[in-house]
Amino acid sequence: MGASWARPARLVTAAFAVAAVVGTVLLLLPASRTPGSPADPMVAAFTTVSALCVTGLITVDTATYWTPFGQAVILALIHVGGAGVMALATLLALTVRGRLGIRGALVAQAETHAGSLGDVRRVVGRIVVVMLVVETAVAVVLTARFRAGYDLGWPTALWHGVFHAGSAFNNAGFALWTDNLIPFVADGWIILPLVVAVVLGGLGLPVLRELRRGWRRPSRWSVHTRLTVNGSLVLLVLGTALFWLFESAAGGTLAQLGPGGQALGALAGGAFPRTAGFNSVDYALVSDETETVTTVLMFIGGGSAGTAGGIKVTTFLVLAYVVLAEIRGEPDVAIGRRRISTSVQRQALAVVVLALTLVTTSLVAVMALTDLPAIDLTFEVVSAFATVGLSTGITADLPASAQLILMVLMFVGRVGSITVASALALNTHHRHYRLPEERPIVG
Repeated sequence: MGASWARPARLVTAAFAVAAVVGTVLLLLPASRTPGSPADPMVAAFTTVSALCVTGLITVDTATYWTPFGQAVILALIHVGGAGVMALATLLALTVRGRLGIRGALVAQAETHAGSLGDVRRVVGRIVVVMLVVETAVAVVLTARFRAGYDLGWPTALWHGVFHAGSAFNNAGFALWTDNLIPFVADGWIILPLVVAVVLGGLGLPVLRELRRGWRRPSRWSVHTRLTVNGSLVLLVLGTALFWLFESAAGGTLAQLGPGGQALGALAGGAFPRTAGFNSVDYALVSDETETVTTVLMFIGGGSAGTAGGIKVTTFLVLAYVVLAEIRGEPDVAIGRRRISTSVQRQALAVVVLALTLVTTSLVAVMALTDLPAIDLTFEVVSAFATVGLSTGITADLPASAQLILMVLMFVGRVGSITVASALALNTHHRHYRLPEERPIVG
């Protein structure tokens, strides 16, 4: 790849590597651990990478292993990973557009309602403002509920409100309760604000910015915003419906709840896999159907330039439109009244193929290191790659070598997806000739 993308790619990777080292050192301090909790470098490193990559996979209980100082370090790492990647992803997107030249950049700016390459300071500022506004609003609701409904003292309720609001908006999934959100499965004052924060954080700054300016005029939305909003809505509804169908049956994790509790549990089951990592049910007890659907939702993920992971909903939908156009025999791939360029189609295909290759290779390696059920290992590997954080409870039981693979997956899933997508967009070469065409047999 050329130098046009190498510098920003190195910047993203180096920044995260430095933050990972600093976070690990801080979590190894005695002040970070409760009395009786050993200073385990592997635990500190795994927790740091999980927080920095806003994943949420854990090998120890966040509520009992870490002191309030250690939990504050985790929350700070979550914000570095969430806000930092949002800023870097947005700026890399601007860099990609900047390579189009003045005219191309102006066209892209007009169609996406995004800023120019000179927007660096404003982009970072907007990210911080959006994050503060959403997290503050959610923290106020959660604090009030923890205080009034669960009889926590004001300082504890406030800390729980702030921590979970930050964890939700950044799609991290870390919780200060041993059973994550299972005790609150039927509490709408807890589940609904967290779902809202997760969805907003997962949409991405470019989409939020466009919605703020023209949410009443969907016909004027850019293709990116249409794909992200409509795709996220469809996946949320579909995921919720399937979760409700499979888990409300006799013996399901929602079977003992009333209609309201089942609705909230199903909504959480449809929203959190994209890609927050909170769980309001025990995923070790869900049906194989639910586990499979959740794995697919995790792999797809959320919106680009946001806090969500996965291959991104826009990538998935672009390929879906490619398939639809091929089935119809249409020469162009069109979304709405816009034609999708061949380069974008190839980039989407490359992202998916690379992701599937990485996940499959990692899964085989992890399966060779343990004899746990394949469906649970698949769930775990996809959760790590998509930076979700959901687990059937096997993370701590994996050998250190398998945990190292998960750490690499989390890092690549968070940092690599951005740099790879940017590299693909920036590494476009134009030949001044075309080779003779030949059609190999496909299918």
